Amino acid sequence: MIVTRFAPSPTGYLHLGHAFAAIIAHDLAARGNGRFLLRIEDIDTARARPKFETAIREDLHWLGLEFEEPVRRQSEHLDDYEAALKKLAARDLIYPCFCTRKEIAAEIARAGSAPHGPDGHIYPGTCRGLLKALREERLASGASYALRLDVEKASAAIGRPLSFDEQGLGPEHEQGIQPVQLNLFGDIVVARKELRTSYHLAVVVDDALQGVTLVSRGNDLFRASHIQRVLQACLNLKAPAYFHHRLVLDAEGRKFSKRDVAVTLRSLREAGETPLSIRTMTGLS
Repeated sequence: MIVTRFAPSPTGYLHLGHAFAAIIAHDLAARGNGRFLLRIEDIDTARARPKFETAIREDLHWLGLEFEEPVRRQSEHLDDYEAALKKLAARDLIYPCFCTRKEIAAEIARAGSAPHGPDGHIYPGTCRGLLKALREERLASGASYALRLDVEKASAAIGRPLSFDEQGLGPEHEQGIQPVQLNLFGDIVVARKELRTSYHLAVVVDDALQGVTLVSRGNDLFRASHIQRVLQACLNLKAPAYFHHRLVLDAEGRKFSKRDVAVTLRSLREAGETPLSIRTMTGLS
């Protein structure tokens, strides 16, 4: 059975791009007589608001997209992410990084060059080789830190080439089995002292626990599948297939933003648009 999910953050009102993603995920499940899930990714507690979650539900119902209850909220499942961190720690695959962004930038500047990843310069591994005594001393002092995945150790622990099944993207991109690039992002942050998870960690844990079999999302997240596949392997989680689709862009070729009130579903509904016209506006009918 196909199980898909739509996983927005309740930090603003849904816009046309969100509608496009939600409809595709819903329709993929419907065509396979499967299940469509809504997940609220609200670990950003500084920006998440209950009113936006309410609006998400209202917009999806208006579009005619029915989802299963109860809806999973990430903020209610922090223990699941902590358990995943403990598994990574037990395999010695994570380490505390005490570097500030300024210190990382300075280290990269001193090196003269550094490999690039999808998010910019890759972390140079400054804290990877810290002596155990120094790590414990800094932890005991109460210093802030991030927990990073040691990709080299992860690669050795996995001990085999990884890949993922890509079913989307379109005719201009290769579909099918994609080889994973282990070092694409370097030693990514999987948690922080203040928040014991990250986007990448929470996503792979949630998808596994919810039984998601097909991750449908925008093609801007295609490269994120590489590091998420690494985390799945490190945590012995079953890997879903992926369906990365095109993005809905504005007249200038830019992604829509939650700050653009004119294209929120709330505003479009008030302006007289219908669920059918939303499908037409996004190229789905």
